[in-house]
Amino acid sequence: MTVKETARKYRRVIVLAVLVMLGIAAAVYWNTSREAPPAYREVIAARGDLEVTILSTGVVQPKNRLEIKPPVAGRADEVLVAEGQVVKKGQILAWMSSTERAALIDAARAKGPDEVKRWQDIYRATPVLAPINGTVILRNIEPGQTFTGNDAVLVMSDLLTVKAQVDETDIAQIRLRQPAHIALDAYPDRPFAGRVDQIAYDAKTVNNVTTYEVDVLPEKTPTFMRSGMTANVSFVAELRQNALLVPSDAVKSRDDHLYVLLPSTRANGAPTEREVKTGVSDGKRTEVLEGVTEGEKLLVLRVGAGTHTDTASSPLMPFGRKKK
Repeated sequence: MTVKETARKYRRVIVLAVLVMLGIAAAVYWNTSREAPPAYREVIAARGDLEVTILSTGVVQPKNRLEIKPPVAGRADEVLVAEGQVVKKGQILAWMSSTERAALIDAARAKGPDEVKRWQDIYRATPVLAPINGTVILRNIEPGQTFTGNDAVLVMSDLLTVKAQVDETDIAQIRLRQPAHIALDAYPDRPFAGRVDQIAYDAKTVNNVTTYEVDVLPEKTPTFMRSGMTANVSFVAELRQNALLVPSDAVKSRDDHLYVLLPSTRANGAPTEREVKTGVSDGKRTEVLEGVTEGEKLLVLRVGAGTHTDTASSPLMPFGRKKK
């Protein structure tokens, strides 16, 4: 075999190997690029209650915080209340002596108990009264302690409220007496009900975010609620009772129309589309007003299934695919 014949043989082998490799690559590409047929799961339209909420955070604070200051400087003779104690308006919280009375009583003690009693009857101690019905949230004085007229010896609050910060984009959905759910960070498993008591007219801007302060009063103040606690508030923006509900990912959008998929009446047939009219949604479930009947079966595309050409998306799910 000549050199030319040998070279020609090697070239044929190389060309053949390249063609085989190209064929293998084409087959692999074809197999991997083929799309699996769409897989669906069935869901049923059922009636239930739907609650749409607006989430916010806040801090527990007294609605009215009153500092009780003595009219004159002096000394505390007796303190009758403790922190957390509920008192009524006009109730005696403490007895105090002015600086002059305290000096006279101290001088009388040098002369014996009878002299002390005589001066106590002549120059009686001054009571400190509760100005409102409420709770003593701070006690700054102990018997025998002196104070000035500027010292707050006791602090009271009438009601504890949650001051929530609501984004300006949501404030239009907040109204007076609106129900809300309150959960304290310290007691997350013990939520309780509340209602909107006041909506601020003046906004606050923090980190370029404009918010409004909304006061939420508990329907019944729990015993474990304390001033300064952090709270999560869910305002009930919409409430639908006995509404016809479907999973939000069952509702698709295309060309500004909403539709759902129904099982085909033929074996192995493609699903059929039906246009629907929807109401409110909480992100997981959606209210259907027209187009679906109670108990009807719908199809939902399984995650990861479907074709690349599927351009429909759920307008009610934050992770729905957008139209191309």
